[in-house]
Amino acid sequence: MKKFLTILTVFALVLTLVACGAAPAAEKPEAKEPAAEGEAPIIKKVALVTDVGTIDDESFNQACWQGVKAWSEANKIDHKYYQPTEDSNDARMLSISQAIQEGANVVVLPGFLFDAAVAEVQDQYPDVYFIAVDVASLPNDTPIGKNAICITFAEEQAGFLAGYAAVKDGYTKHGFLGGMAVPAVVRFGYGYVQGADLAAQEMETDIEIKYFYGGQFFGDANITARMEGWYKDGTEVVFACGGGIYTSAVDAALQYDGKVIGVDVDQFPVGEKEEGGQKLYKYNPFISSAMKGLQPVTEAILEAIQTGKWEEYSGKSMVFSLAEGDFVGLPTTEESWGFETFTLEDYEALIERIKSGEIEIDNSFDTAKPPTVSEFTKLEMIS
Repeated sequence: MKKFLTILTVFALVLTLVACGAAPAAEKPEAKEPAAEGEAPIIKKVALVTDVGTIDDESFNQACWQGVKAWSEANKIDHKYYQPTEDSNDARMLSISQAIQEGANVVVLPGFLFDAAVAEVQDQYPDVYFIAVDVASLPNDTPIGKNAICITFAEEQAGFLAGYAAVKDGYTKHGFLGGMAVPAVVRFGYGYVQGADLAAQEMETDIEIKYFYGGQFFGDANITARMEGWYKDGTEVVFACGGGIYTSAVDAALQYDGKVIGVDVDQFPVGEKEEGGQKLYKYNPFISSAMKGLQPVTEAILEAIQTGKWEEYSGKSMVFSLAEGDFVGLPTTEESWGFETFTLEDYEALIERIKSGEIEIDNSFDTAKPPTVSEFTKLEMIS
């Protein structure tokens, strides 16, 4: 299989598009019409505003910033990131306004928390392009403006791949540590459960899954203590899904020779960190990561704006999945492949089963309705 997230043909892909409503009301400022083919608007400056994280969160903020940085440097475009002073819509709005006042005419907004901000700024700044990542729609059925796009991914597919691979590799005692129970996190978790359960059925092996939302996107002493309890009781691998919350899973795993599955980006490099020439961890706990194509999608849309192809994205909500390409999946490089018996060939075969429709993955995210599992899986939902 080609390396994950190849985007050589991304603009030729037929994407799954879901329109989020009609044009803005007449009394609002008129949104910018997309440029005609060949009449490429010139991007003056690209800004990225973080949500509650930082650009070095080793998760979705960092991946989107890497996309902004790589594309901007390649095209000699000015770029800058802004970090709100607090976790509030007012603070996010202030950072967006500051970025625009400082010359940005493209603003990348990674994180579901930006939905309310996008609903406001798309009309306040009709000549600015807004790229909202991990935002499926806008509040109160607000239509997406012609100068904005909302992007989500099929997280349930990435989670499914990770859960299936882990069980096939011999892990029978699993944990899912989610951040806040937002749609993206829930889809990751429910996908993981579905994948693990299918593998257990095929192998006729009993497995256990502890499932918990920490209610935040960072690790702390309380969550670490909970994870220590899991590993001490026999949990072998934890899928840590929710920004910096993975730090609690890693800290606990290292005390009990446990394993961790990362999220959003390939987090294998986290386990290889050094300080003063010495590795921080006695071993790398990451066996894999359930990834989505945050960086390549960010780059692709910036390129579309610059080359006059914004109409492919204007005013839409777009879902990136395996149907469109390698936009979700596991890292397949040799150093990041931490499975021992589950092979790359097995992984490719699984991908084809999903693409062909042989395997159907539920993409629901109703926290009141966890996935139905077989008699081989003991699922413990912890509140």
